Amino acid sequence: MAAVIDNATHPAFEKLRSHQIGTLNVTVEEYRHRKTGARHLHLAADNDENVFFVALRTFPMDSTGVAHILEHTALCGSERYPVRDPFFMMIRRSLNTFMNAFTSSDWTAYPFASMNRKDFDNLLSVYLDSVFFSKLDPLDFAQEGHRLEFDKPEDPSTDLVYRGVVYNEMKGAMSSATSQLWQNLSSHLFPTTTYHYNSGGEPDHIVDLEYEDLVKFYRHHYHPSNAIFATYGDIPAHEHHERFEELALKRFDRLDIELPVRDEKRLFAPVRVEQGYAVNEGEPTDHKTHIVMGWLLGHSFDLQENLEGQLLSAVLLENSASPLMRALETTDIGHSPSPMCGLEDSNREMTFVCGIEGSEPEQHKELEALIEETLQKVVEEGVSEDRLEAILHQLELHQREIAGDQFPYGLQLIMSAISPMVHGGDPVELLDLEPVLAHMREKIRDPQYVPGLIRSKLLENPHRVTLTLRPDEKLESHRQQAIREALARRKAALTDDEVRQIVERAQALEERQQRKDDDSILPKVDLSDVPLQMPEPESRYDGDIAATVFARGTNGLVYEQVVLPVPALTEEELLLLPYYTTLIPEVGCGDLDYLQMQDRISAESGGISASFSAKGRIDDVQDLTGYLIFNGKALARNRSALTRLLNDVFHGARFDETERVRELVAQIRARREQAVTGSGHGLAMGAASQGMSPGAWLSFRIGGLEAIRGTKALDKALNDPAELQAFCDRLAALHEKVRQQAREFLVIGEQDQLDPMLDDLKSCWEPVAATAGEPWKMAPVNYATREAWVTSTQVNFCAKAYNTVAVDHPDAAALTVLGGFLRNGYLHRAIREKGGAYGGGAGQDSVNGAFRFFSYRDPRMEETLEDFDNALLWLQEAEHDPQELEESILGVVGQLDRPRSPAGAARHAFHNKLFGRTPEQRATFRERVLAVTMEDLKRVASQWLVPEKASVAVVTSPENRARAEALGLAIQEL
Repeated sequence: MAAVIDNATHPAFEKLRSHQIGTLNVTVEEYRHRKTGARHLHLAADNDENVFFVALRTFPMDSTGVAHILEHTALCGSERYPVRDPFFMMIRRSLNTFMNAFTSSDWTAYPFASMNRKDFDNLLSVYLDSVFFSKLDPLDFAQEGHRLEFDKPEDPSTDLVYRGVVYNEMKGAMSSATSQLWQNLSSHLFPTTTYHYNSGGEPDHIVDLEYEDLVKFYRHHYHPSNAIFATYGDIPAHEHHERFEELALKRFDRLDIELPVRDEKRLFAPVRVEQGYAVNEGEPTDHKTHIVMGWLLGHSFDLQENLEGQLLSAVLLENSASPLMRALETTDIGHSPSPMCGLEDSNREMTFVCGIEGSEPEQHKELEALIEETLQKVVEEGVSEDRLEAILHQLELHQREIAGDQFPYGLQLIMSAISPMVHGGDPVELLDLEPVLAHMREKIRDPQYVPGLIRSKLLENPHRVTLTLRPDEKLESHRQQAIREALARRKAALTDDEVRQIVERAQALEERQQRKDDDSILPKVDLSDVPLQMPEPESRYDGDIAATVFARGTNGLVYEQVVLPVPALTEEELLLLPYYTTLIPEVGCGDLDYLQMQDRISAESGGISASFSAKGRIDDVQDLTGYLIFNGKALARNRSALTRLLNDVFHGARFDETERVRELVAQIRARREQAVTGSGHGLAMGAASQGMSPGAWLSFRIGGLEAIRGTKALDKALNDPAELQAFCDRLAALHEKVRQQAREFLVIGEQDQLDPMLDDLKSCWEPVAATAGEPWKMAPVNYATREAWVTSTQVNFCAKAYNTVAVDHPDAAALTVLGGFLRNGYLHRAIREKGGAYGGGAGQDSVNGAFRFFSYRDPRMEETLEDFDNALLWLQEAEHDPQELEESILGVVGQLDRPRSPAGAARHAFHNKLFGRTPEQRATFRERVLAVTMEDLKRVASQWLVPEKASVAVVTSPENRARAEALGLAIQEL
């Protein structure tokens, strides 16, 4: 479909250009506000999911997190909307498909998306007022940033402590070794510019930020002359301009804003640095060192430089057949390649990073030698033109694909254009890659082109840092001791007046948090604005090959899935499934070894993968059904190759390359261990609900905390060659079982591709009869649990879970609405605002029949678990505004109606049907949601959520072991 072209221009703006990009189905229009110089990039598209985005260039020159804390505080009330929390209040009274704000290293952005025009206009008015006319109340700074309080806020005899949402968020974020690795490397690669500092804030530095510094930063940076607006969708640009002008821009004049935007001073010789990161006391420290090398490259906004950087990164690191990735995967210097490997091109100047984890500090010189030798070898031997063509093919595919299943597609396009706009480049060039790719195809014909890039950008580039990050079991105790001593000295020096001020501010903050604002001043949508149910994508069925076919606008891509029921498996085989699905696209196949297969996959497809999905029946969570899915995607011109590729992997994958399997398990272990600090709330909820159904038990064992522990044990065991061979034999035997299963196909593409794709399937895949035998079954699971999982973290993740019902039960709708009602009405205030956690909430998981409370990056434990119970008392005892119920229903409907990419909507419809989630069943559930009453919420809570029957799990630090035991939680070592 063609993009919507708008020729009208609002008088307050001048149109700079218009450029159509056929491969993206958008017309890019660029404007400038005449009075302030504010820039506006509009991506006109025939899409009713409209996106708004405003970014301010923010260049902090310290690690106090000023830009990050300002991002939070700006959303806490504004001139037109002087309520305490308009951002979270609007989340609840909106049909948004996306709402957030985020702080990058050198810009801060406020984006949202909605498919409802009234809702879009509502959100626009709140966002513009929040950004340009924020109130910045000192109490909001204390809540969101940091504050000093007594441990018991009203009792000055208790210890002084630091509290604050961003303070705890960054304590959680910087618990991750990977985050510390990136921050430390950046600080040495960029010794003099803004990238030297942690824009999110270092916890030890956050507490140095004064309120006056925040206000000063806001006045300097949050001005239209420093703003970049971006929009996407079918609302014409001149209508946006009218609103921008009326709501904000007419009140400003141009301001010359001085920001320290410059290139980094170049190093003339490589630098080596060694630093420590915290691990638990008593924890073994061998094989826990990270070693990375980073180079500073050219400008990210120079398209030629950018694409050369991407080409270089892909040649060296794209997959296991790439020379540098292969060297890092197979060396005995460490366990696996660093998750940092690759090109970082969001900063003004790009960085290229590679390295290893699971090493020892003294091995940094060996790693440097390995990397230099590998690069030199590529320079001498060159890279085949076929390999370079495969890389350009990947760039083309990535640019063409309409994403949007996790993130609105329009926002993804804007995010890729924002970096050049911030740094002075051309956003249109970066979006319209076709002509540049054609130019690159000419360049790669020169066999010296890529070797020349490696020589100039890496081997002969002295601006290089080698960072060794070693484990230090004393570091955290020293840090905590230093904080305690500093706070004790500070307390001892307090005057009576200062003590009184601290107590009074805590009281004032408590009163502000308890105050119910008049939210009628905020715009809203209500249930009358909810659209009729979103139409299902239409499909047809080809019985000859058992294929379900969807015609979708996929912008020149095709998608295929091979779907088969899980065969009858033993428990041991069941626990093998996540390894099997991860390894199968990474191993050899037929006559090709794994390196040749990696090259083939890259040249012929956009990647293949395998996954396992299991769900209970819609009326019984104890009756589990499972499927294995083999996925692939490709450009339409490669559709036949994709079909053959999936067929070959399905039939011919082999697990006899034992060293390859050994490397992959080490990588799985590293990825799983790193997931804890980012996904601790999900892992805690999984542990708390593990005993509530077979599906929950299985998730906990193959993807949860038990899986992380199991992978660590497996990784260790596979050091024994006999164990490794036995593991490979078990994978091969499981694959043989899988191959015997009857299968069906899912095919997604544009209309003219579908019949040829079906013909390819029929000529490539032999029909297979279903083998007689027992179907896969799991015994019912029903037990309670109380656990504390101990790991290296500065914050807690708490969860409580209750046995509830399956999705087709009449109470499932009310329980689903109840989750949002408790979060909006009680948990957000108690856990985030008062408790200082980064987040908290509750929700019904009808797939596994569990209702779960959670907190995220939380300084508290016992008090949070109490707050989960107090939320239920509040539900039964407090007076509730009918609007609060309506907002929670809106939130559920918004999730049900969430837009997906064209291919994603087809996949969603197919897999729903596979598990008995028919359009009729989903329509019934939606009707039940819309009919939920306040009485329903109270009834289902009293019936299903009885605190004495709750299961509990927390992820916490070793220092909290005694506190967890006092709560009756069994200690589990991660």
